[in-house]
Amino acid sequence: MKTITLRVSRYDPAADEGPHIEEYTVRVNDGARVLHALHAVHDEHDPTLTYRYCCGSGQCGSCAVRVDGTPGLACMEEARDGMTVEPLDLPVVKDLAVDMSPVIAKIARICPAPDAGLPAREEIEAIKPLRDCIECLSCVSACPALQVTEFAGPTVLRQEMRLALDPRDSGDRITDAIEKGLFYCTTCKRCLEVCPKEIDIPGKAIEKLRELANRRGLTLPHHREIARLIEETGRSVERTKTTFLEQVPEVIEPDGPVRGEVGFFVGCMFNGRVPQTALDAMEVMKRNGIRVIVPHDQVCCGSPLIRTGQTSYVADLKQKNIEAFAGRGIKTVMTICAGCGATLKNDYETPFEVKDVTEVLTEYGIEPPAKLDVRATYHDPCHLLRGQGIREQPRALLREAVREFVEMPAQCCGAGGGVRSGVPEEAKALGSMRGEAVKETGADVVVTVCPFCEFHIADCTDVPVKNLVTVLLDGYRKKDAERQKPA
Repeated sequence: MKTITLRVSRYDPAADEGPHIEEYTVRVNDGARVLHALHAVHDEHDPTLTYRYCCGSGQCGSCAVRVDGTPGLACMEEARDGMTVEPLDLPVVKDLAVDMSPVIAKIARICPAPDAGLPAREEIEAIKPLRDCIECLSCVSACPALQVTEFAGPTVLRQEMRLALDPRDSGDRITDAIEKGLFYCTTCKRCLEVCPKEIDIPGKAIEKLRELANRRGLTLPHHREIARLIEETGRSVERTKTTFLEQVPEVIEPDGPVRGEVGFFVGCMFNGRVPQTALDAMEVMKRNGIRVIVPHDQVCCGSPLIRTGQTSYVADLKQKNIEAFAGRGIKTVMTICAGCGATLKNDYETPFEVKDVTEVLTEYGIEPPAKLDVRATYHDPCHLLRGQGIREQPRALLREAVREFVEMPAQCCGAGGGVRSGVPEEAKALGSMRGEAVKETGADVVVTVCPFCEFHIADCTDVPVKNLVTVLLDGYRKKDAERQKPA
């Protein structure tokens, strides 16, 4: 047995002005779940505590709550001392019980097709990744789009795709999905992160529904313009200045002895829109003894097409990029764009390893830069944090380069999934929330590792936004300047 103290949100809409936290100390068995701790509070302290549970084994979904801010099942999450238990981010009925009925009512039910046969084996296999949902609504509680739009939510769209794959259903699932906010999803994968059944709704449902919508000519106009640009130029960004690839040789040698070698996938934004950041990255690589090979025949990774369901041209892009790097015998490909990195890692089958710049620098180790006299915060790009599972490396590097580092809660900025271009009002609303979070940190600079996040957050805050490689280079330049000062 062990003794733990937990904080529990209490709220009776009929009697209280608002939610408040109460603290309880209980005795539970080692390995007890959050649900067991709630039972102890109910039995030993306050029998009026209201919460839901049924199976106690992670199958019914009724006990979903937020533990330290993260949605999950109370019966599966281990109880820990000091934890805070709150209801899902839905209308509260009482204490930890929420009103799930408005969301459940939007979940489509099958419309039986006349004379439909049983699904074929391949159809069943396609449905499997989507059918395990227990409708706990953890994903709905965590979805950033639902905070600012009338998006029906991840589990509702998951069901639309599940029925679209079922030959026994006769409903118009694509039209339904669009009406329920198909293009509002930023594909941040926060829903996958909190799903107790690990259902990849963005990848297996949202993007696939968008692909079906594209086949029916229902893709958003601006998304179609980006697809046209990629097919015509190989890039998703119009050329407005001298590109990165036009400024560098194919092989960039380090300043000193060669400690390692990588190929560099530059990405469309860093090639055409902000080439200086890519040039900064090359200086950091040179400083740390890493030879960089830059194939000049590389093209767009295809991420803008995959996220918006316009996949007919993606295979050609993949082939060109794989040949560009594999044909030169490159074993490790480095990216400095979170979206490109996530796409190369998750949507390609490559004969080479793909690593983010923060992984490369962490593995080789860097020359310590001089610390910049700034208070910095870090924005986690969704495609880096959840798309690639990278959290600690950029923070460790940033701490080496600044006087003070302050955390900021991870939250989608609204730029991904084609939302900034296709649904700008939603992107602006989410960006404004990021701007407020930045303000609360009191930071002098926001650092990130994604050009889309960088551009979007810069539009929503007066605080400068920089890529991590630029911050590192600034630290090296400060170090060099201090060395050159007279004694």
